Amino acid sequence: MFGLGITELLIIFMIVFLIFGVNKLPQIGDGLGKAISGFRRSISETTKIEDARSEGEKK
Repeated sequence: MFGLGITELLIIFMIVFLIFGVNKLPQIGDGLGKAISGFRRSISETTKIEDARSEGEKK
């Protein structure tokens, strides 16, 4: 995963933990999860639209 080992990931997590604190981590995780799911949804919809267009051109 991006050439990061377990040690580097733990250091990054500790820095985030120190900056944002315990109370903000669930909110950050929730926001990140919603952003990723929204991105995946938009990619899926774009693919469906492009497939529909290519089907229309074939006919």
